[in-house]
Amino acid sequence: MASIEKELKTKSFLNEQVKSNLNVMFTANWLNNQVSALLKPFNVTPEQYNVLRILKGQHPNSICQKEILARMIAKQSNITLIIRKLRDKNLVEVVQLESDRRHYEITISDLALKLINDIEIVFNVEMPKVNNLSVSEAFHLNSLLDKFREI
Repeated sequence: MASIEKELKTKSFLNEQVKSNLNVMFTANWLNNQVSALLKPFNVTPEQYNVLRILKGQHPNSICQKEILARMIAKQSNITLIIRKLRDKNLVEVVQLESDRRHYEITISDLALKLINDIEIVFNVEMPKVNNLSVSEAFHLNSLLDKFREI
């Protein structure tokens, strides 16, 4: 990958903070595209994969849509549509509560657990090619990104 100046075809930025903001947004989009390409053969989007990983973490318990959304990377996601598509693929089971018809409990299916296993095998091989940071560099980047979000 080239420098952010080359990627955005510009010679300068207003200041380093503006440059870092654009660099983070550009890099996040670039990373999302890399992950999307790895997930494509599995017929799963990054948002669907995020939901499946959340559900796997809850397994064998169920979890409500609101709690899934609170844990998602992209909190503006259309969780209802994501759950519907996962249900159509037999990757989740959805139970509507009798006491509150607006409340749904979602559980990951055995098929989805196998799918996540298959995806993780590919990710273990391919993601080091995408993220070529050392453990120390990744640690420092994580610290900087955590600081970046402090308000």
